[in-house]
Formats: sequence, structure tokens, C-alpha cells
Amino acid sequence: MLQFTKKILNAQKGDKQNRPQCPFFYLCSMIRRAENKDIPQILELLHQVNMVHYNLRPDLFKPHTTKYNEQELTSLFADDTQPVFVFDDGGGVLGYAFCQITEVKDHQLLQDIKKLYIDDICVDERARGKHVGKSLFEHVRDYAASIGCNNITLNVWEGNDAALSFYRSMGMSVQKTTMEVKLEK
Repeated sequence: MLQFTKKILNAQKGDKQNRPQCPFFYLCSMIRRAENKDIPQILELLHQVNMVHYNLRPDLFKPHTTKYNEQELTSLFADDTQPVFVFDDGGGVLGYAFCQITEVKDHQLLQDIKKLYIDDICVDERARGKHVGKSLFEHVRDYAASIGCNNITLNVWEGNDAALSFYRSMGMSVQKTTMEVKLEK
């Protein structure tokens, strides 16, 4: 086991030639900050998320596009107030979490608070059910705690029942609800 562990640590440092075949997929993977080399795979995942949203709300989302382009991703990756984490299995990015850190201080109405907002989280549709999302969420939770955040928030679209169920299983609960009424044109 010690030899296997050493190979995993070396693989995480970039020694891909000696990477062992891992019987425990999620243990041999690594969550790290996104890098520019990840952009093509992240763009593919952004497309997957967009199509989920488009299928739920074609009145709001355009098909076959992404939330960010390559240049915007490069800028985001360099911004420590908006960390992007990726789940890398050694063969590529299987998931990501886009985060935003905000802080309220000395507000007239609100208490001082530091929070982490998950702007977007995605697991490649081919890797679902392999604990990628759980690993990413737990990493983000640990990161938020380590930098002194009071809470983690995110938005989920009505009708995205799989995501809602996942977030509840991670201990999240409803903080507020956004309502709408559609108007005739």
C-alpha cells in the first residue's frame, strides 16, 4: 500500500508515466485550482451545463453556447476572489466548481459576513455517479471554512431535480426563493 501511495503522490506532482491503475477512482483523483490548460475541457462542461439550463428554460437560455469564453476563463483563473476548482482524474477534467467570495462589512442593515457563492458546478455526464460532485462540494466546503466563510450559497433552477436532490444531500437547505410571473408579450 505504501508503494501505491507513493505512486499516487508522484502522479499528482506530474509523473504521469508511473501513474498506477487505481481501484478506487475518487481516491486517485485530485481537486486543484483550474489552469489555462484545462480551458478546452471546461468549455465542454460549460456547454453541458448550458444545455441542461436550456432544456429547462428555453425562454431564458440560448442553446449551444457557454457562459464564459476562453479569454474570460483565463481572467477568472487568475482572480483569487473567484477561485475555480477542477476534479482531475489524471486523464482530464471531469468536473468543476466556479466560486465567488464576497464579504459584507459595516453594512447599515446586514451583519458582517464572508460567504462563498458557488456560481456553477458541473460533473461531466460520463462521470456522474462516481462521487465527483461530492468530492468537489466537500473540497469547496473545506476551502470556504479554511478562509473564514460563514456560509456557502448557490442557485438552482426549478425543475433541476437531480441537482436539488444532490445539494440537499450535501446538507444545503433553502435560504430564499426567487419567484416570477411570466407576462404576455
